[in-house]
Amino acid sequence: MSPPALHPLAQASNDALAKDCPVVLDLLSARGKRFFFPAKGILAQGAEAKKKAKTANATVGIATENGAPMHLACVGKYYQGLTPSEIFDYAPSQGRADIRAAWAKKQRGETPSLGDHLTSTPVVTNALTHGLGLVGDLFLDPGDQVLSSELMWENYNLNWETRLEARFNYYALFDEKLTGFNLPGFTAALAKHRGKKLLVSLNFPNNPSGYTPTRKEADGIVQALTAEAEAGTRLVVCVDDAYYGMLFDEDATNESLFGRLAQASNNLLAVKVDGATKEEFVWGLRVGFITFGVKNGTAAAYKALEDKAAGIIRSYISNVSNPGQSVVLKALGDPEFRKQQAEKIAVLRARAAVVAKECRRPEYADCWDVYPFNSGYFMCLRLKDADADTVRVRLLDEHGVGTIALGKRELRIAFSCLAEPQIPGVFSAAAKAVRSVRGK
Repeated sequence: MSPPALHPLAQASNDALAKDCPVVLDLLSARGKRFFFPAKGILAQGAEAKKKAKTANATVGIATENGAPMHLACVGKYYQGLTPSEIFDYAPSQGRADIRAAWAKKQRGETPSLGDHLTSTPVVTNALTHGLGLVGDLFLDPGDQVLSSELMWENYNLNWETRLEARFNYYALFDEKLTGFNLPGFTAALAKHRGKKLLVSLNFPNNPSGYTPTRKEADGIVQALTAEAEAGTRLVVCVDDAYYGMLFDEDATNESLFGRLAQASNNLLAVKVDGATKEEFVWGLRVGFITFGVKNGTAAAYKALEDKAAGIIRSYISNVSNPGQSVVLKALGDPEFRKQQAEKIAVLRARAAVVAKECRRPEYADCWDVYPFNSGYFMCLRLKDADADTVRVRLLDEHGVGTIALGKRELRIAFSCLAEPQIPGVFSAAAKAVRSVRGK
């Protein structure tokens, strides 16, 4: 049976990409090619009526009262400083125009390397997991290849491998001596896919290791990706900036790699996935963003990608929480935002400094090596002669300390949720658990 004909709006988006960014069209999955935003449907007609229906508007699927969304006082009392429309109304599938513009301004201000290079307007997502899901929906067919470091968040596998049937390839994030980013390994892993389509995942600060490349290493990553794209490999580079700005070392690059990758090559589409979740310490609000950038990107091509992303959002969640977007937007515009954000990051930086001292005490040298960490929420131990999950259980059962086991030897410790006085005890207990598991 032949597949159904493309919807005219999907065809129009594909035609825009074919004209301005043909490689990007080729990078889209079959699903990505099929999707479109229903610009002539209920949402579009409702938006038109919102502007022009001065007498009465009978288009919107909400109940109204006294010119505002109908609501219960017992719900509204829990919101302070928001109007009923900022709480109870639907948001557009692309996200509210005001927060998209505000986030775009923030991104550009924090990414000087972008200069005046054109990118898409950020599309609002249900935080970063949803953003990663959209990347997979748009660009991964079953069997497509993904390149990631072996130190990665497990939701990548669940999303792209289990759900979408992509195939993962891994490289070691650090060199064998754990001195820094493994640029030779990364470059060699890229070269194995030369001339083909490849989705590359970059997550800095990295979960679970808490590492951000140095400026020199960042230069090397950008150069390796650019060279591979210019050699004919068609790349989607997903830049996962979940912990953006949480840097505790002056040597770490202080700018997202998206800025340079967005203008690196016609064969390289950079996709920035970021959000307020960690940056504004609002995990439960679930407000994130997805932004596209490519060297030859045009307004028409970016509009096509935004529409496809919004169409997927419309298809299974309709839109992202309006009150969440309202709160994030107000925070971005608050004169105290940057000051308060810096204060919280300073707390995390102080905790990281205590961790750096405690985890490297000479008396623990027989128990583990320490993966480099300089940012984010986490750090990782590479255990010596002890299974990580066995150590995790022993640490929990005998010492009441919770950690995360990853693979055979890696133990992740989230210092983000440890008060400074707790930190020495955590590593002392971890050492006891390792030695207990080894029987000595």
